[in-house]
Amino acid sequence: VPRLGIAVDEGDVLPGALRIVRELRPAWEPARVKTKVFADGITNKLVACYTDEGMADAVLVRVYGRKTELLVDRETELRNFQVLRAHGCAPDLYCAFQNGLCYQFLPGIALGPDHVRDPRVFRLVAREMARVHAIHANGSLPRPILWQKLHKYLTLVKTELSPKVSNASVGEDLCWPRAPGCPRDAIPGSSPRAQLGTSGCSSVCARGGVALPSLFHGESNPSLFPPYPADPAGVKEVDYGLYPSKETQLQWLHSYLQAYKELTQGHPGGPSVSEEELEALYVQVNKFSLASHFLWACWGLIQNKYSTIDFNFLRYAKLRFKQYFKMKPVVTAL
Repeated sequence: VPRLGIAVDEGDVLPGALRIVRELRPAWEPARVKTKVFADGITNKLVACYTDEGMADAVLVRVYGRKTELLVDRETELRNFQVLRAHGCAPDLYCAFQNGLCYQFLPGIALGPDHVRDPRVFRLVAREMARVHAIHANGSLPRPILWQKLHKYLTLVKTELSPKVSNASVGEDLCWPRAPGCPRDAIPGSSPRAQLGTSGCSSVCARGGVALPSLFHGESNPSLFPPYPADPAGVKEVDYGLYPSKETQLQWLHSYLQAYKELTQGHPGGPSVSEEELEALYVQVNKFSLASHFLWACWGLIQNKYSTIDFNFLRYAKLRFKQYFKMKPVVTAL
């Protein structure tokens, strides 16, 4: 992957994107290059550059959000992108620059909460997720990083934000880690890790999460790209009333397990999925959803301090913490 010695000012994304494209597509006439800014990203900023009216020749320029290197190991992300591409699970990667990437544009329809409740769509999501999870880079099992990432985020919350955020501004509903009366089991690495454990769980290639608009359905190809799971409750307008029922989750998990077995055992359509396997995975997934709530709540607090993206990160953090404490007794009783 070519490394361009170009840095893009986050407040000057369009000119920066055009500088990248001049390096990548020198044959393009600058006056003919059109741009489209995608406003759905809440971690990075994304711009499409193209000359064809139908965007058939478009390239995407992703500029990393301010201070997101605190949250994401960008070198590891780049390597993972290349691994996914090698297995047909990511678009072509054209180049990297000092604070971003440039890669292939794939036309499609951005999915929302309504789409991912459609059985035809969520079965595709499940199967594509299984395809990613079946990747073992260089023949070795991926190293689990969930607890490491949780610890890192919580440390950032404590060291970067505590002096700047008062209990009054955050509120007891968020359960600030240093607030009086905050339960000790809010701290990952103690109670959540002990409750979730790792028994019966496999390490797989995965992405921590993604906003629904980042998941889209190809118009000319009945597949999903990028093949990552999304939050069915939404992100900008969070509604946990949209969270799938147990029946829907079991359908999703059945599609996932069936595809995973086909991919890893080499018997298309052959391996069956037992009720015991389904129930066990249902319990695991719901318990690990607690870790997801806590991680993304901490992420929201960190983004609230540093990000220049127009999004209410503090409100999102509060909602995720609230859902963590609401679901904790329900999930841990499974």
